[in-house]
Amino acid sequence: MKLYIPTMGKLLVAEQKDGKWQLASHLVGMQVMSLAIDPFHSERVYCGTYRRGLWRSDDAGRSWEPIGDVPFNTGQGGIPFGNITAIAVSSTERFGEHGVVYVGTEPSALFRSQDGGATWQELSTFRELPSASTWSFPPKPATSHVLCITPDLHVAGRIFVAVEAGALVHSLDGGAHWEDRVPNGPIDTHTLVMHPNAPDRLYSAAGDGLFTPGKGYQESSDGGLTWQCPDEGLSEHYLRSVAVDPADPDTIVISAATTPLPLPDGTFAEPALYRKTRGEPWRKVWQVRGTMLLYVASHAAEPGVFYALGFGGGYRSSDAGLTWEQLALPWSRELAQQFPQALVLGDD
Repeated sequence: MKLYIPTMGKLLVAEQKDGKWQLASHLVGMQVMSLAIDPFHSERVYCGTYRRGLWRSDDAGRSWEPIGDVPFNTGQGGIPFGNITAIAVSSTERFGEHGVVYVGTEPSALFRSQDGGATWQELSTFRELPSASTWSFPPKPATSHVLCITPDLHVAGRIFVAVEAGALVHSLDGGAHWEDRVPNGPIDTHTLVMHPNAPDRLYSAAGDGLFTPGKGYQESSDGGLTWQCPDEGLSEHYLRSVAVDPADPDTIVISAATTPLPLPDGTFAEPALYRKTRGEPWRKVWQVRGTMLLYVASHAAEPGVFYALGFGGGYRSSDAGLTWEQLALPWSRELAQQFPQALVLGDD
């Protein structure tokens, strides 16, 4: 397995060679915010940065070129914003060799490319949604950004988009038209995932629980029309991420904390990893001071396996989230000061 780790100062790519983990640094000096892999061509990787735009690799992250910065007013379809906060590549929409790419920005806007990033079309009706005037990111209330884009694994053209903060919306036609947020649905989704064996089921890890305990983890079984909040066993309600066992859509792992805000002593609340399976409440499976495990992930190539990432490095569970072992990454003190933005798994 290859680990892509966007951070505030570089992109890290971790992979095993001769049985040992190695870390390579790319896009050094950039605030790397988002990353996505083309499901039809695993060496095609897209990376979004803050103020430096969108980048693309055709060799699994070893080299990069900037794309998307065609002047917007030329009519050639560029991206006029330099803050690329979310990227996704559809597994159900394909033109030629590559999947359709969706990009979200700050300020909140969406773009689509059908030619591997050569040209871009703004999905302008997204910004015309009735709720758009209420979108606001609390640390910068005058603006908001697209935080998560989730193309449906089963229905071509259906995509779900989370704005931080204010809405989880969806489109049924590749972004041409949009359905606004629904009553009692999540409004601050940080991670939204689906499962290949569970059509219409959505798993949301959200910040809603900060002010409404019990609303951090939400699920929908009907494609986002209605939502439930199975929270039995949770004592932390601010969720950062969620992952599902590729072998079982009912085995779920989340990263949750009491608050994202600094504590009185200037430190931050230590996130906990929780695990849930069918018919059982949430159970805390990890909370070790200083590890700050913010992100969890899984990959179809490794059923029954989860990965987690935090300030202290990476961890792996080979028993569907019950127990965890630290990966032997060459994680330096300098890397411990970097703020990871995501964890994306790819085939090595």
